[in-house]
Amino acid sequence: MGGRTAGTGPGPDSNEETAPALRHGDDSEHRSPPEHRRYLWLGLGLFFQLFAVGGRWDLTLFAWVFQIFLLRFLRTSRPQVGLPLVWLVGVAGGLFWAVQLAVPLTFLTFVGVLSLASGGLVPFAVDRFVSTRLRSLGRLLAFPAALTATSFLVGTFNPFGTAYGLPAVTQHTNLALLQVLAVAGPYAIGFLIGGVATAVNHLWERGLTRHAARPALAAAAVLAVVVIGGQARLAFAPAPTSPTVRIAGINPDMAVNAEAARLAGTDLDDFEAVSRTADPAAMRAGTDVIADQLFADTRLAARTGAKIVFWSENAARLLSSDVPAFQAEAVELARQEGIYLNMAMNIYLPDPPYVRDQTVLVGPDGNVLWTYEKHHPIPGLEPNTPGEGPVPVVETPYGRLSNVICYDADFPAMMKVDADIMLVPGGDWPEIGRIHTRMASLRAIENGYTLVRQDFNGSSQAFDYQGHVLSQQDTTPDDTPFWIVDVPTNGTTTVYRVVGDVFAWLCAAATLITLGCAVRISRTQRLNTRKRTHETT
Repeated sequence: MGGRTAGTGPGPDSNEETAPALRHGDDSEHRSPPEHRRYLWLGLGLFFQLFAVGGRWDLTLFAWVFQIFLLRFLRTSRPQVGLPLVWLVGVAGGLFWAVQLAVPLTFLTFVGVLSLASGGLVPFAVDRFVSTRLRSLGRLLAFPAALTATSFLVGTFNPFGTAYGLPAVTQHTNLALLQVLAVAGPYAIGFLIGGVATAVNHLWERGLTRHAARPALAAAAVLAVVVIGGQARLAFAPAPTSPTVRIAGINPDMAVNAEAARLAGTDLDDFEAVSRTADPAAMRAGTDVIADQLFADTRLAARTGAKIVFWSENAARLLSSDVPAFQAEAVELARQEGIYLNMAMNIYLPDPPYVRDQTVLVGPDGNVLWTYEKHHPIPGLEPNTPGEGPVPVVETPYGRLSNVICYDADFPAMMKVDADIMLVPGGDWPEIGRIHTRMASLRAIENGYTLVRQDFNGSSQAFDYQGHVLSQQDTTPDDTPFWIVDVPTNGTTTVYRVVGDVFAWLCAAATLITLGCAVRISRTQRLNTRKRTHETT
């Protein structure tokens, strides 16, 4: 282990816990920075992170910068001081994300923010405690591997999915970079960002020498290969432009919804009140107003050439007793117009949870091809019971159609389906709509299908399997006409859809191996210390 630089006297900044020594053959030394400089790095890390959280005000470059400064701060601070402060930075980022997207600040929101900040601290703890015991390569890769593994485990197994904290969301303007998702999946961008952070810190700690610059050059080379490879995919393997099918997306008018609530005499979003106290006749009068508009727009869209028509999430509002008659009318409409009609319905139930969020696809022959219930209700906001079973896929003359509902698209694992066109009925609010649709667009690149998201009170967009925006519509105005888009009927097979999250699992395995190696090295060092102490006595 290298000795301290001359002039680093006793005190906090020379403490072993404050400035970790360079171990196992690292051939240079560094001086602990002054206290004020360390906190400048913390402040810069906080500032840059606030604009790299997957929100409305993200700046692409900042996602690559903030972890550099947080790592630098933590590596030169006592862990009992540095780790809590980095955790608070994560909490601040989560709260800023919630505020800018107008996410309700409920108790569950605070619990979620604190939990996600704790998960986000794990890679920094690995870097602070574990990687210092490894050789240079291990120190360079431990953080990005742990960052990828943590992001994967959190995004897969927590009820918030990847709605917050997925680095790839911050890079939506860089399609060349995002093509790596088709190979390694949604968590690969985090690995690249983490690798750049440790490579820059390696250079920062050792100075601008040829030997110290090698990791930074290697990181730059890997990033260049990814971007150039992605650009080559965009240039030489372009997404198909034909044959195409015309799809129409339909929202209920906001004024119609307001009139329906007036006729029903109740708040249509108060599911328990509707189911337990609303007058059925008044409710039927209100919901019929919405149904009339949806059916009229569907017929008009079909007569402008749409072969597939789908509605935004919870477009139709129905008492459970009225579903059979409503569905029979929809079947007849689909048969008359020769279309595939994907109805999105909010069904009021007489018993808890008082609501069901589902879609029903009817074919041009009148057959019901799927009935799908939302698998991931938003925690704390949607009381409905999660749906079960696989994501539906149906063969049609226009390719293989599939469907999930809104928040489901924030769970990459369930989106790995063999489809050509993925329909995503959504229901958002103005502050979150555009970014939530961008989040969903990553699934198109990962899985090789066209994704069409019809969003109530947000942003409807269609993406090809390379992430290009084919069409978009701002749906926040009060009276938005139905939306028409022509999309390719052929998807493609991606490596990621075939092999799944192998890369993320490899990062998780590497993190476990790193932890095991660090424990073994620590144990060996303690045994050697005891042996030397015994020999000297």
